[in-house]
Amino acid sequence: MLDQTLDNDIADPRTYADLAKQHGLYTQMRQNDPLHWTQPEGHRPFWTVTKHADIMEIERQPDKFLAYPRSKLFPIEYEKKMAAAAGGKPHFGRAISQMDPPDHKVYRQIAQEWFQPTPIHGLSPKITALADRGMKDLLAKAPACDFYKEIASPYPLRVIMLILGIKDDPVSERKIMDATARYFGGTDPEVGKGEGIIEATFQYFDYFEPLAKEKRDHPADDVASLIANARVNGEPIDPAIAQMYFVALAGAGHDTTGSTSAGGVLAMIQNPAEWDKLKANPDLTHAAVEEMIRWVSPVKHFFRTAKEDYELRGKTIKAGDNLLLAFPSANRDEDLFDDPWTFRIDRKPNRHLGFGFGPHICLGMALARLELQIFFKALMPLVRRFELNGEPRWVQTNFVGGLKTLPVTYELE
Repeated sequence: MLDQTLDNDIADPRTYADLAKQHGLYTQMRQNDPLHWTQPEGHRPFWTVTKHADIMEIERQPDKFLAYPRSKLFPIEYEKKMAAAAGGKPHFGRAISQMDPPDHKVYRQIAQEWFQPTPIHGLSPKITALADRGMKDLLAKAPACDFYKEIASPYPLRVIMLILGIKDDPVSERKIMDATARYFGGTDPEVGKGEGIIEATFQYFDYFEPLAKEKRDHPADDVASLIANARVNGEPIDPAIAQMYFVALAGAGHDTTGSTSAGGVLAMIQNPAEWDKLKANPDLTHAAVEEMIRWVSPVKHFFRTAKEDYELRGKTIKAGDNLLLAFPSANRDEDLFDDPWTFRIDRKPNRHLGFGFGPHICLGMALARLELQIFFKALMPLVRRFELNGEPRWVQTNFVGGLKTLPVTYELE
């Protein structure tokens, strides 16, 4: 029997700004209908996949479960609007997250070597300097600030600007921050300012088109130059694909990390003994970061499309059916995680899906991990205790996002 309220809630961006509702909904599904045929009003139907093992099974088989053409959850009317804006195609230009074999491997390899642990760790001194800059801002604002807006969000954006070779100036920072807010938070009336992913995409394009030309004319040792000058099968990279490469790196590359660090601080406020444990044992930083990623789960979903009929949990997924992979649900799966509702910085093992899994696993995960470790190692010696200074609030988005405001007071060491 169709549970219309449940189905509507899965699609509703407001669900993900109410963590109790989000987690309650997915817990109910994991227990009662872990592979749920979902028909929200105004949306094309899909299977909601809520179990960790099922998502792993799907992601291990990119030949059977495709990333293209449906990648994100939009209402039907907005899909039509997007297709019209994109010249009849479902997307403006394919990002690597929307590619399938063999294209996915070819285009991912353009920047993959740059994002391997060894070259990324070579940037540690520069990333540490940016973290220290954020800590100076924190000290200057003591004893209170909006930790997300003023500290957690600017830091990873500056790191991404460093990686891409974008000049470190307030104008560029503001433009990219604003486009990202619209891109991921377009369904939030405060964050998106009434504009959605279409307007944000054009905003990104307006910024990155001249940057790409600059990098073609004057290549440098940065990722933007690598993408702008890439050749695929002997030909220059399709400009639309290059643009979407920039969008993915600039947007997801900082928004998810900022959401995780702010969500991690909130978890420490709610579990002060864990903050004390981390301060007393800085060697736990690596494990603490992994627990923050599991706990926050800033990526809410990606879609896959079945290429052929497939049996899962006694149900037949038909060729052409879409599947929503619910990552926050997988990261609270009681069958995998011991006491999943407890935030524990020394949790081991911690096989979370915060970066996805399989061929589409996050390209920048080594960078994100390093950024977060450096950030918290810089933060720990400075702050004795955080306290809430108002209500934290989350972005209304069913795709990517976390806190949009985290007002805190803090006692310095």
